[in-house]
Amino acid sequence: MADLNKLTIAAARDALRKGDVSSVELTEACLGEIESAGALNAFVHNTPEIARTQAAAADARIKAGDAPDMCGIPLGIKDLFCTKGVPSQAASNILKGFKPEYESTVTSQLFDAGAVMLGKLNMDEFAMGSSNETSAYGNAVNPWRRDGSETALTPGGSSGGSASAVAADLCLAATGTDTGGSIRQPAAFTGITGIKPTYGRVSRWGVVAFASSLDQAGPMTKDVRDAAIMLEAMCGHDAKDSTSADLAVPNFEAMLTGDIRGKTIGIPREYRMDGMPEEIEKLWAEGTEMLKAAGAKIVDISLPHTKYALPTYYVIAPAEASSNLARYDGVRYGHRAKLAAGDGITEMYEKTRAEGFGHEVQRRVMVGTYVLSAGFYDAYYNRARKVRTLIKRDFEEVFAAGVDAILTPATPSAAFGLGEMSEADPIAMYLNDVFTVTVNLAGLPGIAVPTGTDSQGLPLGLQLIGRPWEEGDLLNTAYALEQAAGFVAKPAKWW
Repeated sequence: MADLNKLTIAAARDALRKGDVSSVELTEACLGEIESAGALNAFVHNTPEIARTQAAAADARIKAGDAPDMCGIPLGIKDLFCTKGVPSQAASNILKGFKPEYESTVTSQLFDAGAVMLGKLNMDEFAMGSSNETSAYGNAVNPWRRDGSETALTPGGSSGGSASAVAADLCLAATGTDTGGSIRQPAAFTGITGIKPTYGRVSRWGVVAFASSLDQAGPMTKDVRDAAIMLEAMCGHDAKDSTSADLAVPNFEAMLTGDIRGKTIGIPREYRMDGMPEEIEKLWAEGTEMLKAAGAKIVDISLPHTKYALPTYYVIAPAEASSNLARYDGVRYGHRAKLAAGDGITEMYEKTRAEGFGHEVQRRVMVGTYVLSAGFYDAYYNRARKVRTLIKRDFEEVFAAGVDAILTPATPSAAFGLGEMSEADPIAMYLNDVFTVTVNLAGLPGIAVPTGTDSQGLPLGLQLIGRPWEEGDLLNTAYALEQAAGFVAKPAKWW
């Protein structure tokens, strides 16, 4: 079979079962692609030896007839997941050289299911960013380009390396994490599918923490069926994570009927932002019509506290980051600054953190420390927590009124050029999360599905938000949207 790296998980699984292809062949095809795709800077730690060993073991397992769906599937792993004996530095210089002695729960589950790790993927430092421009490894690059242009575009962030690698067919799928849209925004920017499950559905153990009440891992795949297959392998209760839900994991793939007749889809009026590009408005309207044509009932809904979502998120997330990142002090692991004669422990902390953290991480740690400080705790952090409760209640009321899913744009634009939203205006960058942060604040599942292209040939995505714990139903609605949209565009290979 030619172009093995372009297979979906479902197609590869079926070919592996039939004996048409081996996991070793699939893995070698992907390793070859990775080698020739240096210009994308998607993979930052290659693990070809581990991949070959895992692929050979997967082939033996398939032959023995004991093979879960993910067995033999070559994946990329976001650098936020701890992988035993392999650099896991969250794209930060402060963790340079850190090789964990343990495996994250998500990667453990994937490897137990027979998945193959090709290497670790680029990302924004500590998952803080919307463009993959804050990485210690340098920028990840989107495989898509505007028609007739050679401008390098962002793959989105923070899971930019994951999105770029999947869109460029360097791997069959990848892990991502989503704190305020970091799976869904890059998926939309690169024409792939990305799902953020309900908070607590996937274990956070062994995933480097950014904002613990918002972080959630999920799959980034070539289509909705693959997202269903991979999500099932990633889910499950984990006693090591106190926020992990002890719920049965359904067979998500079996729920993909594409039949959404009688479902009620809400269209929130608050998401019609001032200055929203016409192309996004048009895409949203077309997506609404597609779901209506598939038999869904469309209703207008109100989520009145949406306008407070971004400021609420940018108080809560930095506050939790400030607390979580206090552990990187140069004492226990990771980078330690060289000290001058007479320097004490305070100077060691200061120099280590100044050298190890990039500007965006420093900015968020300072904001977070400020909003948690004695004089401002009530004015900022406590108020943000109360508004978060109101945002969550908005969704609860809508779902209680019989809405099954909510359709919104995934991003306010198509992918923008690297450097176009400079560090001089971080607020402009933060606005990229306008459609996605509410889902994290409310702990809900959300999925980005590619549904069209803009006038310059770049992919655009729509987001579906589901009821808590009903990922299967959400995936089925996404599957119906995917079938109706018929998005099959791929980036022209220039790298």
